[in-house]
Amino acid sequence: MKYALAIFPSKEIQDEANGYRKRYDPQFTKISPHITLKYRFNLDTLSENELKKELKQIAQQVDPFKINITKVSTFAPVTNTIYFKVVPNPELVKLHELMHTGKFPSKKPFPFTPHITIARDLHEDEYSDIYGSLQMLEVQFEDTIENFSLVRQLEDESWEVVETFPLKKE
Repeated sequence: MKYALAIFPSKEIQDEANGYRKRYDPQFTKISPHITLKYRFNLDTLSENELKKELKQIAQQVDPFKINITKVSTFAPVTNTIYFKVVPNPELVKLHELMHTGKFPSKKPFPFTPHITIARDLHEDEYSDIYGSLQMLEVQFEDTIENFSLVRQLEDESWEVVETFPLKKE
């Protein structure tokens, strides 16, 4: 079974992202808009309960923090994925790093680029048109992050939240 770690932003941000995802993301129904902290992984040496215990300890090392979303960007030419760019900040980076140390698999398949996907798997012509119009959007969101979630992939390839971990209070 595959797991991942994610931050689910406020309903306002999710609604905005879903407005685009409904049209441009074939995985729209599989998972809510999110920021991936740790890309999918298998539990090789840990049980799910051990993993939850480790995540509770990590959550106590990071205070709630603010994120800013400032523009629409893309991973092209690597993939035709379009996303809301989340500005990296020390707390977000620390949380990501903590999830790649200790008992966790340390492998990072991609450099950490915090984002919320709004379009993916687009054909080249479609991608050019959509990105051309979306990059002109004025995007400005601020959100306070107070928790993160452990999610697991089900047989139908959708993702469910297993548990949510509140960040330490200041």
